[in-house]
Amino acid sequence: MATRSARAALKEALSDWRRHTLALAGVASVFGIASLLDSNGAYYGAALVTFTIWMVWFVLTAVEWIRLAEF
Repeated sequence: MATRSARAALKEALSDWRRHTLALAGVASVFGIASLLDSNGAYYGAALVTFTIWMVWFVLTAVEWIRLAEF
């Protein structure tokens, strides 16, 4: 049986404010650059980079959650 509940592990995995801040800063900077370039291609590229940032954030958070929950 796990020593820590999944809910407690999720709460702890989501409490990493540095990961959230870095992801948000990355998204803001990419869309800031896209707004300076002001082209459809720049916004499309920003959306792709934003999706990549979100996926990295999601995977890192999920891995941390699984590690903390000790499934």
